[in-house]
Amino acid sequence: MNIVAVTACATGVAHTFMAKRALEDAAAKQGYQIKVETQGATGIENELAQSEVDQADIVILAVEVGIAKRERFEKVKKIEIPISTAIRNADGLLEKIKEKLQT
Repeated sequence: MNIVAVTACATGVAHTFMAKRALEDAAAKQGYQIKVETQGATGIENELAQSEVDQADIVILAVEVGIAKRERFEKVKKIEIPISTAIRNADGLLEKIKEKLQT
């Protein structure tokens, strides 16, 4: 599975990067490709190109605030979740996504 994600929390510091790490770790364990863009106190880091978004099987928006350049995700399969879900249960989240994509 090819995944792209955006993480963004209210303050744009700790939870943004904790969610990024949790998603990357879970994807690596399950053998998935993932690229995670963070939108935090320092701005956008690891920005997703439109081609990466378009080629993804799923876009995960783990966000607690509005995000910049949201229009990139209008025409693709996506799931929007609280950032805490990505932090606490990234493995379970990816399993659920896999099941939904297979049905």
